[in-house]
Amino acid sequence: MCAAVIGPRTQPTAAVVGLPVAGRLRIVGRSTPLSAHAGRSLAMHLRASRGDHPWPEEITETMLDRFSKERGTVRLTLVEPLVVEVSADVAWSGRSFRHPVRLLRVRPELHPDEVSSPFDIP
Repeated sequence: MCAAVIGPRTQPTAAVVGLPVAGRLRIVGRSTPLSAHAGRSLAMHLRASRGDHPWPEEITETMLDRFSKERGTVRLTLVEPLVVEVSADVAWSGRSFRHPVRLLRVRPELHPDEVSSPFDIP
């Protein structure tokens, strides 16, 4: 599920993805950089966040990649959660994907409440 992007909502450069864990939407990684076309396609479905959002507007780089050598922060553009289909390496590192996921397509026909985690995440 995508609940934030990096970059502006009208032209995101990466999607920040999450999975439901214990009733909360947890950040589990980010996508590889989006092409201009993929960014525009995703942007058509993004809506500004309404009300309480489960994620902060700024996170540490290590929340997206725990092996990152960068110690800075990443600014998120929060959006209403949207179901997306991704391709991910099976490598799981603690509470997130070890490698960036590849955004395949938006799944507007699915509701975020229909998503469940394929992993047993603590």
